[in-house]
Amino acid sequence: MTSGLWELVLKGVWTTVQLLVFSALLAAAVSFVVGMARTHHRWLVRFVAGVYTEIFRGTSALVMIFWVFFVLPIAFGWQLVPMWAGTLALGLTYGAYGSEIVRGALNSVDPAQKEGGVALSFTPAQRMRLITLPQAVPEMIPSFCNLLIELLKGTALVSVMGMGDLTFSANLVRLALQQSAEIYTYVLVIYFVIAFVLTRLMRGLEKRLKAGVGRGAGPAEAGHEPKRAQTTGVGGGVV
Repeated sequence: MTSGLWELVLKGVWTTVQLLVFSALLAAAVSFVVGMARTHHRWLVRFVAGVYTEIFRGTSALVMIFWVFFVLPIAFGWQLVPMWAGTLALGLTYGAYGSEIVRGALNSVDPAQKEGGVALSFTPAQRMRLITLPQAVPEMIPSFCNLLIELLKGTALVSVMGMGDLTFSANLVRLALQQSAEIYTYVLVIYFVIAFVLTRLMRGLEKRLKAGVGRGAGPAEAGHEPKRAQTTGVGGGVV
């Protein structure tokens, strides 16, 4: 390929990476908000979150892109640029899948941990922030890694809007050179490299988050005799 065609492909890679970052951030925000809402004590909040999850999980991401890009201008009179239309459609769709990951991880936390928070008079928000989330988030990472890779591959769908992502750019190069095998092999390799880097980053994040979970390394574990608890003279408080 000539330098001009390679430049076109590299611009497509940059557009794909931008779309991946923006839609992943939106999907992550939606996942946590809706996932936590699915475990809320009020049935109405759980119902609304469940309706959202079922609608966006049960519809096609491609059709959602069509709807956001082509139907919204007709229905509401305003048009999103392809980047933000793709971000909105992919973020909301994959956020519905992510919300189930969050819900499952939150429900997997030992109920005794939550009961301990109640015994300490923590508010529901404090129990979620201080007890449930620190234990649940590390368990979400492997599933979120898979979802992120699926989102990367889903970014190719935005080419139907004429957006200059990697797939769209590669198709233009193929039409110019009439070399399908070579061009699409390059595209497969580029997607694989991006996915490989994302996988390694997510595994590093998982190890870092799990490093301090469940490790209450007390003096006894370090080979030292545990220090005796002392009480004050007033109320018997431990010091």
